[in-house]
Parts: sequence; C-alpha cells; structure tokens
Amino acid sequence: MRSYSPDLTPPWKKQQPAPEVRADPDLVVEEVGTGFCGAVIHCEAGTVTLEDRFGKHRVFPLAPRGFLLEGRVVTLVRPASSSPARPARTASGSLAVPGARARVARAGRIYVEGRHDAELVERVWGDDLRIEGVVVEYLEGIDDLPSIVTDFAPGPDARLGVLVDHLVPGSKESRIASEISSAHALVVGHPYIDVWEAVKPSSVGIRAWPTVPRGQDWKTGVCRALGWPDNTGAAWQRILSGVRSYRDLEPELLGRVEELIDFVTTPGG
Repeated sequence: MRSYSPDLTPPWKKQQPAPEVRADPDLVVEEVGTGFCGAVIHCEAGTVTLEDRFGKHRVFPLAPRGFLLEGRVVTLVRPASSSPARPARTASGSLAVPGARARVARAGRIYVEGRHDAELVERVWGDDLRIEGVVVEYLEGIDDLPSIVTDFAPGPDARLGVLVDHLVPGSKESRIASEISSAHALVVGHPYIDVWEAVKPSSVGIRAWPTVPRGQDWKTGVCRALGWPDNTGAAWQRILSGVRSYRDLEPELLGRVEELIDFVTTPGG
C-alpha cells in the first residue's frame, strides 16, 4: 500500500524557516503582529523586551518568524550567554564602557541651579560624567552667579560650565548670564521655567505640562493642575521615575548638557 505523509500541504505553500538572529541589546526589530518597532533592552527564556523611540516598553514572545529585521522576517533567539546582557549604550546614548573605573575628578565643574537639575543630569549622563571625571554641583539659584564664578576662578585647566533654567531673552536669568565674561566659563540654558518641563510629558504619563498663572509657585501650580498632592518632592520623584534615557528629555535640554560636557572636558586655550 502507498504511504502518505500526515502533512498534505503542497511543498510550494510551506513557509520556509526564517533565519535565526540573536536578540542582542540595541538590536532594532519590528514585531510582525503589532508593528511595534523598538530596540532590544532585555531577553530571557521565551520573551524579549523592546523599547521604542518614545521610551515605551513592550514584551513579546520569542515566536518563530515573529519579527522583521530591516524588512526581513526573522526568528529572534536568546543570546547564548547565560549572564545578563549589558546595554551597549549609556542612558545618554553614548557607547557604554563595561567595567570602566571613574576618572579622578577634574578641576573643572558643571553647576546647575537646583537639586532636581542635578538629579536629572545624573540620571541620564551619570555614567559619562564619571568616565570623564566631571563633577556636577547645584547652586540653589543663580542670583549670585557672577561672584560664584569669580570665586571659582575658571582657567584653561579648570573650566566651568553653568546650566540655567528659563534662559530666554529679557529674563532675569539672561541678564545675570550676560555678566559672565570669562573665556573659560560657559553659561547655557533651556527655555523652560523649571527643569521639570524638560521631561517629555509622555514620559510622565500626561498630555502636556499645564500653564501656571503668573504669581503662583510654578511647581505647586503644576501639582494642583494635574491633580497631584501638594508635595513637590513626591511629584519630582514621580517625574524622575519616568526618565530612563535621553529619549525622555526635550532636545532643548539635551543639547545644552552635551555642550557643557564638551566644554568642560576640552582643555582651554
């Protein structure tokens, strides 16, 4: 008697096996079922976690033919190493240097206005700053900035960078910044009233930062407009927890911090 295969699908209709690709950190793929596109940030037995350009995370099964890589159907597989995968980049987007020791602190410094500014810079640029040996300090306001710069006495081997909130034409901050004339000190700023606004609303889970009428404390006004408790410390922790990388920050802040790091780490002439 003639024997038959239990699979009666014609050979030309059978799907060809998709090439297997290791789900290494930072590999950018698209999940075929949902169209979600993102970079691999974590892979474990049976699942892979992707992060899109807005910082949103999704977990997908490692299904055969489950992803597109550069438009080509592939099967993602877990990397062979059993040790946890290390990210290839830091939170700022720089190439990571696994095992690198912190450099001895430079004489140069970066000053920011307040504790929240300092914590945000640390969250995103901390790894880079340690490798470069750059210390960030906060001032609790810039009213006395000219005398602070004079006392610091910036020079070719001790350059000073200052990040200022709400540095827009005609503001008090712009007037104070204009008083700094040292070639070894750089004052830059972002246009936001407070560094809170430099965090993208989507990363905090809100549609937009509210407009607070003049005469009100801005942070308290934000909390009330959003229905949050009048506790600015708790509100800031809520905001900071939404920041995982540079993707969660507005470009107006990103560029200024990168500019300061470059300035402080480049020897002056």
